[in-house]
Amino acid sequence: MAAALLANTLYSLGFVLEKRALTALPEVTIRQPARLLRLVLGSPLWIGGSLALAAGFAAQLVVYRTLPIAAAQGIFVSGLVLLVLLSARLLGEETSGRERYALGAILLALLMVVLSLRDGSDTVSQDAPYQLILLVCVPSLAAGVWLYASAERRTRNRHRRPTTGVEYGVAVGLLYGVSSLAIKGVSSRLTTHGIGGAVLDLLSSPYPYLLLFTGVFGLVMSQAALQRCRASLIVPVCTTVTSLFTAVLGTLSFGEALPDEPLRLALRVTGTALAVAVLLTMPKHDTAPQPSPPAKELASP
Repeated sequence: MAAALLANTLYSLGFVLEKRALTALPEVTIRQPARLLRLVLGSPLWIGGSLALAAGFAAQLVVYRTLPIAAAQGIFVSGLVLLVLLSARLLGEETSGRERYALGAILLALLMVVLSLRDGSDTVSQDAPYQLILLVCVPSLAAGVWLYASAERRTRNRHRRPTTGVEYGVAVGLLYGVSSLAIKGVSSRLTTHGIGGAVLDLLSSPYPYLLLFTGVFGLVMSQAALQRCRASLIVPVCTTVTSLFTAVLGTLSFGEALPDEPLRLALRVTGTALAVAVLLTMPKHDTAPQPSPPAKELASP
């Protein structure tokens, strides 16, 4: 629990810092990935956000070794509350009434998942068939890239209403869902005795290569989308898709059993399903005013 809450805090802080850094940079696009990387790597604020995300990744490894996938995802979704609060405080992003209702649903979902946990009674799986993992991950990666490209084409239409970033969030969420399964797989490979054996075992699995693909493409896609859309909307959508993808397909792939007791099972399933309400209640078109950049960013060089 402590590691999951720490991961939430680091991820939320990392996204907000990256968003703040991106508002001060020229427009970036996935069609120029080298330029995008050059711009963000030249921003100390963006690097700070990335380090926070990397620390959150390390905390997530600990979580997957101690909690079942479905329970971990329910707790990770709670980070959306902190993200929205930080976005309002540090980025000046306003949330609508519908978005505040969604936050209430997230808190209720977290409470249900936490109440469904019981020490020593939940199975934490450590392995999954590689063929099954690839069968789940490869089509999901293709769908995420295709959906993002489609959203990019629609965004270039000048007569289209401003988008909130739901399409971008779903696309990146699919990639991060695959990344989350790969993180779970990496955590299971690290249980091998001996550093040399653990490294060889890890390199013979598909997990580091899935992480490499999702890391590169996820970085480029998420930064371009984050610059265009409000962090308080695109990140919750991305997180909800990632959590749902990981909780459902990850639990099935790694063969982790749900609670046997009817009450705990109802709490676990209902809490996970309620998290989906966040995605369903998010508006697709942005009606909230975009925050103005700080005065120094408006000044002429």
